[in-house]
Amino acid sequence: MVLVDTNVLIDVLEDDPQWSDWSIHQLRAQATIRRLVINPVVYAELSTAFSTIEALDRAIDGLGLALIEIPRPALFLAGKAFVRYRRQGGRKRNVLPDFFIGAHAAVSGCLILTRDARSYDTYFFPA
Repeated sequence: MVLVDTNVLIDVLEDDPQWSDWSIHQLRAQATIRRLVINPVVYAELSTAFSTIEALDRAIDGLGLALIEIPRPALFLAGKAFVRYRRQGGRKRNVLPDFFIGAHAAVSGCLILTRDARSYDTYFFPA
C-alpha cells in the first residue's frame, strides 16, 4: 500500500508543467505493484480544487485511489511529532496535515508517494 500525498495528485489534476509527468509516472509505477490510497486529510486538501463532492469522488475513482481512515495510533503519533516540531522551533500552532499523513504511513507500515519527503523523513522515517 502507498499513501499518495496531495502534491502528487494536484500535479496530475492541474497538469503542472514542472511536475505532472513525474507524478503520473510515479502513480502508474506504484499502481502496478501496490494499492494506492489517500486518507481524509488528503481528501480535504484535494477538495479545494473541486466545486462538488461528486466531481472530487469521480477524480479519486479515476485515479484508482481508495480512501482509508487514519488509525487512532497514527493520530496520537501525529500529535507527538507536532510537539517535537514545536520544541525544535516550529512556528505553526496547529497540527499540520503532513504530520497526519506521515504518522498514518508510519503506523500502517506503508510508503508515501510525495515529491517533498523532507518533513516525513525528519519526523517519521529518519535515516
